[in-house]
Amino acid sequence: MAFGWIDEQAAARRRAGLVRSLRPRPADSPLLDLASNDYLGLARHPEVVAGAQEAARTWGGGATGSRLVTGTTELHTALEHELAAFCGFEAALVFSSGYAANLAAVTALAPHGSLIVSDAGNHASLIDGCRLARGTTQVVGHADPDAVRKALGTHEGPALAVSDTVFSVDGDAAPLAGLAEACREHGAGLVVDDAHGLGVLGAGGRGAPHAAGLAGADDVVVTVTLSKSLGSQGGAVLGPARVVEHLVNAARTFIFDTGLAPAAAGAALAALRLLGREPERAARAREVATGLHARLTAAGLEAVRPNAAVVSVRAPSPDKAVRWAADCRAAGLFVGCFRPPSVPDGISRLRLTARADLTEEQIERAVQVIGGTRP
Repeated sequence: MAFGWIDEQAAARRRAGLVRSLRPRPADSPLLDLASNDYLGLARHPEVVAGAQEAARTWGGGATGSRLVTGTTELHTALEHELAAFCGFEAALVFSSGYAANLAAVTALAPHGSLIVSDAGNHASLIDGCRLARGTTQVVGHADPDAVRKALGTHEGPALAVSDTVFSVDGDAAPLAGLAEACREHGAGLVVDDAHGLGVLGAGGRGAPHAAGLAGADDVVVTVTLSKSLGSQGGAVLGPARVVEHLVNAARTFIFDTGLAPAAAGAALAALRLLGREPERAARAREVATGLHARLTAAGLEAVRPNAAVVSVRAPSPDKAVRWAADCRAAGLFVGCFRPPSVPDGISRLRLTARADLTEEQIERAVQVIGGTRP
């Protein structure tokens, strides 16, 4: 029977407690949200919503075509210029998603005969970029510049190291300065995904590469998403102008994809400008994360010390993690639940996201619920 193997896989997932399901949320959910990636609390900010509305009124509901045909508007260009300037890079290129931006950066910058050195903890989009690229991929230990250095030393020809700046599972930060040094010793490029760093790390939220002194470097390329700190949708690649020009001509997820919807571009641009005026939002997100970690560990929970806005709490098993998250929801708290195969180390977790707009009362309430429902 066609697709009969699907039933076997579904049964295996049920036995392992790994079934996933969609849960539509209402517009006015009563739950305290510690699950979304709206780190700066901008997704519903009046200025950001107004930016989306004005863009839709001006440009319509969609981009109407690929970026190389009709999908590039003056709004897209403005967003690219301001995003590059804010983060300290020469140029930027906007994509329909952060996933598409990562696929573009890795595949277009790793031609046949090249080596890609990939961190074992990288996001799925970077992993898929490595799989699709024509170069050879070598996976190395997590956050280990020496392992990157050793791998690069075995190869002659074009090479690339690929890493998240802040890893989405535990919220730990990559040693960017060490990775850049290892790459430069071997003439390799460095591509880093700053999805969880933009808006949280660096001066005024300019990102982890900016904080590490790598912004504007001619051997560093950064990908970002517009759907986390900027509260919108889409992604971008930042780097030297010649790299961006190359992506325009070689990146398949740019050439063959419809451009980002104008409303999303307008919302992202409004959020970026708001962050420029209110840089304290970045520091507040980090403060909330640190406070969450301190209170959770004081309550006897095993929480990973955050480097940005993600706080991870270990769970005993996949099924207990699912039950723990469900019990939190029943108590009025929405938290993330990460379990295999989403976690590379096989350890299930509750994943909490700190938001700059959380109050001290809400933080305390969240800790009480998590502690009170622990398995």
